Amino acid sequence: MATITAGDFRNGVTFDYDGNLMQVVEFQHVKPGKGAAFVRTKMKNLITGSVTETSFNPTAKFESAYIERKEMQYVYNDGDLYYFMDMETYDQIPLAQSKLGDNFKFVKEETMCKIVSWKGDVISVEPPLFVELQITETEPGVKGNTATNVQKSATLETGAVIKVPIFINEGDMIRVDTRTGEYLERA
Repeated sequence: MATITAGDFRNGVTFDYDGNLMQVVEFQHVKPGKGAAFVRTKMKNLITGSVTETSFNPTAKFESAYIERKEMQYVYNDGDLYYFMDMETYDQIPLAQSKLGDNFKFVKEETMCKIVSWKGDVISVEPPLFVELQITETEPGVKGNTATNVQKSATLETGAVIKVPIFINEGDMIRVDTRTGEYLERA
């Protein structure tokens, strides 16, 4: 395994810290007038999502963490299990709902997602950044209401509820940003 020193930290670097998968969010090399230099690091645990701040000696060594991202198709769910298929081997893997983020509510069947794994264990699922979904339920738009930034709730075909402009109607296809859950445009 490759090693990395705290002096080599950059934003986005992943490393093994006491058996935890950590990613550098922010770092700062500090050279005080007296005493030894150190690296102040803000890091995120990619398994639990918690963020901590720690200072390291620049020569402190850590194992580099290799994260694998594999493109797989979301096939279906059965209760609490969600099934993904490798399009090259046609192998299917079931994942517990706990591995899926909140943004998975915008994913419909047959959507390609990135399965993120570390040491052979799946740690998360990354849906596409943008998806096109149909509005299944919303109040009809009021004719003549052209006020800007007026929004209403709309239910998407996946069951997710988001805010959309007042001119969007039931049956419309729209584009949604899965990171923010925001309406972008008509598709």
